[in-house]
Amino acid sequence: MKTASRDWAAWPNLGPKSAAALKAAGIDSIATLRALGSVPAYARVRGVWPAASLNLLWALEGALTGLRWQEVAREHRTSLLLALEQHMAHQNARPRKPVPRAGGRRARMAMR
Repeated sequence: MKTASRDWAAWPNLGPKSAAALKAAGIDSIATLRALGSVPAYARVRGVWPAASLNLLWALEGALTGLRWQEVAREHRTSLLLALEQHMAHQNARPRKPVPRAGGRRARMAMR
């Protein structure tokens, strides 16, 4: 069985850092990425890795379309940014369950 990084490395624009970020967000295969789409996948990654830049969004879209990330950024930037804005507005409209912080009281209590 291939490792996640090897699977991702076969796709254009996605290297080991992108693979690690996707895995941390629960996206463990190209099939999962295809099912989600680039915008929701990027939003998931931002949820666990807030430092993710828009270059990752371009790379995810490029992996799905076969385009280089630079071409995606040049030709599809506006539509992807609008889709991201709509996705985030929809996500923020739904109530969320509170997530305990790693260094919070609940985490410390669970370690005892």
